This record gives sequence, C-alpha cells and structure tokens, in this order.
Amino acid sequence: MSLRRIVLPSFTGIAIAAGCMLIAQGPAERKGVPTRHPNIAAAQRLADEAANKVTAARTANEWDVDGHAARAKELLNQASHELTEAAESLNRNPH
Repeated sequence: MSLRRIVLPSFTGIAIAAGCMLIAQGPAERKGVPTRHPNIAAAQRLADEAANKVTAARTANEWDVDGHAARAKELLNQASHELTEAAESLNRNPH
C-alpha cells in the first residue's frame, strides 16, 4: 500500500473533523462571546436564529410587506452586535 493512499485520507478526515468542530461552536462563540456569559450567548444565538428565519421566509416569498422583513432582519443583526458589545464590555469592566 502506498504512502499516498494512507496520508491523503487521513488529512481529509482531520480537515472534516476540524470543520465540524468549528460549526459546532455556534455563532456566539465565533463572535467572541465568552462562555462565562451564557445568558448573553443564548440571547445572541436566538437573535441569529430569528434573523435566519426571516431570511428563509423572504427566500420562500412568504412575506416582505413593504420592506418590514428587511428592517426586522436589520434590527435582529443590530441586537446580535449589541449583545457582543455587552459581553466585551463585561469582560473589560466586570461587576
């Protein structure tokens, strides 16, 4: 058996495993909300999920209603950003 038949599948498996681990971290972790703020992380995850649902509804042509869906998504994204800022502020100035 050649070395290439052993090494290539091994690297492929490692790459797939690393990708799965990154995906499993979820949006809150990717945005830098530490695990020591679980309520903020949960709120951010829910805001991100809601924004994704708005996108899905718009894609399925379920609704947009004079731009309200776009505005809702914008506000959900703003909320997610503010939650990240809150966690970072808590990290700098713990109470």
